[in-house]
Formats: sequence, C-alpha cells, structure tokens
Amino acid sequence: MILTPEEQSMLAGDHGRAAQTAMRILAALGKIYGARRMLPVRSVQIAGVSYDNLGEAGLEWLTEMADGGGKVRVPATLNPAGMDLENWQALGIPADFAEKQLRVIEAFTRMGVTPTCTCTPYLACNLPQAGETLAWAESSAVCYANSLLGARTNREGGPSALAAALTGRTPEYGMLLDQNRRPGITVIVTAPLVDTSDYGALGKNIGERLEAAGRKAIPWIAGVREATLEQWKSLCASIATYGGLAMFYIPGVTPEAAGQTPPRESFTVTADDLRTAKASLTDANAGEADFFSLGCPHLTLPEVARIAGLLRGKRVAKEFWITTSRPVKLEADRLGYTEAIEASGAKFAVDTCCVVAPIRGRFRAMATDSAKACYYASSKNKFKTRLLDFDAVVNEALEK
Repeated sequence: MILTPEEQSMLAGDHGRAAQTAMRILAALGKIYGARRMLPVRSVQIAGVSYDNLGEAGLEWLTEMADGGGKVRVPATLNPAGMDLENWQALGIPADFAEKQLRVIEAFTRMGVTPTCTCTPYLACNLPQAGETLAWAESSAVCYANSLLGARTNREGGPSALAAALTGRTPEYGMLLDQNRRPGITVIVTAPLVDTSDYGALGKNIGERLEAAGRKAIPWIAGVREATLEQWKSLCASIATYGGLAMFYIPGVTPEAAGQTPPRESFTVTADDLRTAKASLTDANAGEADFFSLGCPHLTLPEVARIAGLLRGKRVAKEFWITTSRPVKLEADRLGYTEAIEASGAKFAVDTCCVVAPIRGRFRAMATDSAKACYYASSKNKFKTRLLDFDAVVNEALEK
C-alpha cells in the first residue's frame, strides 16, 4: 500500500503515540484487504462506547489513546453509551457502572470526539453528502449512509473508526470501491408495508435468506416505492443485523441506483414471508412483557410526538424507555412532548438504548417495534420478545 509523506510521518510517530497507533491499525487493515492507498474521510461515527461492551480493557485502551495525545482530524461522533449521561439514576444504572461510563466519555471528548451518543448521527450533527468517503462503525447508520444518502463507508469496528478519526484516513477497500457496490440480487416485495415493524421484518427476511444462501450480495429491492425516514432506518437496522449488509438499492431512492442494472437472479418476499418473520420475533405472550422500548434506532422528533399523543393523560403499567438523541430530547422538551410522556410514567433514555445498556437480568420479556432490538434482547440479554407495531407497543404498555 502506498502511503503519502504525511501518512508515513504519522506511522513513524512524528505526530505522537496515538496517531502512530492509529496509523498502524489502518495500515494493517489495508494490508489484510489489499488496499492500494488511504483515502481522506469526511466524517467518522465511532462504536464501542458503552462500558457494558468495552469493559475495563476497552476503557484502558481509550485512556491510553487520549493520554498519548490523540486528537481527531475530522468531525467524529459517538454511538450510544450504556446509560443516559445525565439521568442514569432514574433508569436504574448502578453508580459504579456510571463512573466507568463517564470515564469512557471523558477519554473520547479529550480526543475531540463530539459526544452525540446516538446511532442516528445523520439526525444530529453528522449528515454526509452523496459521494463523500466516511468511516462509520454503527451498522444501521452505515447502511443508511450507503443506501439512502449515497455516501461511501465500510462497516468499521470501534478501534478502526477511532483510528480514522485520529488520522483523517481510511484504507481504500470494500464499499469504497465501485466494483463492490454493484447490486447482486433482485428482491421483489409483494408484501404490504405499513409500520416500522413491517420494514424490520422485511430486513430480517432478506438478510436471513441471503445468509442461508451464503451470499453477501447487495439486494436490489423492487416493489418498495415510498417510505418515511423512520421506516427506512428500521429497514437499515434490520437488514444489517440479520444479513450483515452495508447497502441495498431502492430504485428512485438510492442515489446510485440510476447507474445500475437490476440483477436477473431474484426472489420474492410475500405477505406470508413477512408474517413468518414477525412471528419468529415473538415468543412472549400478551401481558408477559415487563419492559417496553421504542427507539432502536433512535427516535426522530415526529416519533416522539406520536408517542406523546398516545400517552397524554394516560399511565403506563411497566418500565417503558423512550430512547433518542439529546438534540431530539431538547426539542421534545421545548414542544411539551417530554412533559406528556413523563407524566405517564414512561422514561426518556437519552444517549443510550436497550441494546447497549447493562439491563441483563432486570427483565423477563421486552416489547418493541424493532427487529434489531429483538435480536439483541434475545441473544445478549436473554429476554423473551414481542415484536409489535409502533402504536401497539404503547397501547400494550398502558394500565388496563
């Protein structure tokens, strides 16, 4: 791999210990994937933020990088943390966990990373443009950036994303190359799609069918003509979770679709397929859920407004987390949505979500509209799950 004089200087340690470590990480990745060169990146989204995932070893490494003079060279934002950074006590987070989590955030901020703590950076302060090269580590955001925004990013790990932030570079391989962004299979959708849960089920079906076939083909999805931002982010989260996919094509929506040809090989997703996908994500009975969560990926302001309308003047019977970014929460405060939601007994869980918070053992069954949240509730936290439509999650949580 050919390095520029500046990149060679970073690798030699001329820009400090942290930059040298970062460039070593990127050079090793470039060698593994056969990259010819490094590319400058427009922005970075860093995962590996929750102490529940990082542990003590991860915290020590971040502290060493900050102590080693690490400073970001490009705009960099953070994935959700393991707790609400301001209101963790109300969510039942232990004090010893909170102390470790705040040290994680302190290390990142010392390096100049903006502590957005959201999985939807494109709704906060990190909105890329078509054709820009990124180094993003959140799987749903990676899929959203490639598929809906026309930017280019691989699915980075936490260390490689931080390395890209500290150097402003990423190796040129994978989804950064034209030949790896071509659609490989056509998916014909005949199932009706109405709710965010439908789009999550669609992503699960597509992802699992490609996984079962041993395929990492980028799907060309026909039959989905229009959707809301909220529905797109649900599809992105699900197809990345169940299929490991970093991109899909929707004709008329994906910016690069006009220059591509739909593949001849195809399969169809029917209404029965969608029902089967939904049923597979529900093993808890009605009334069994003791934890309710909306916001995986993080809620938009219209979704928060929708919840406020459903909860106004009512009470919830179980633990109910409304997970979103802090900028959205601040707007909800200003518009009166927060007051209506919190008066019902539901709780905002800002900066975090049900996937990365340390909640294993606290609940038995979770109800949500998110196929991604169901996956992690089952695999990581060993909860039973109920996949419901958005409004149904709220209605089932209410006192009867």
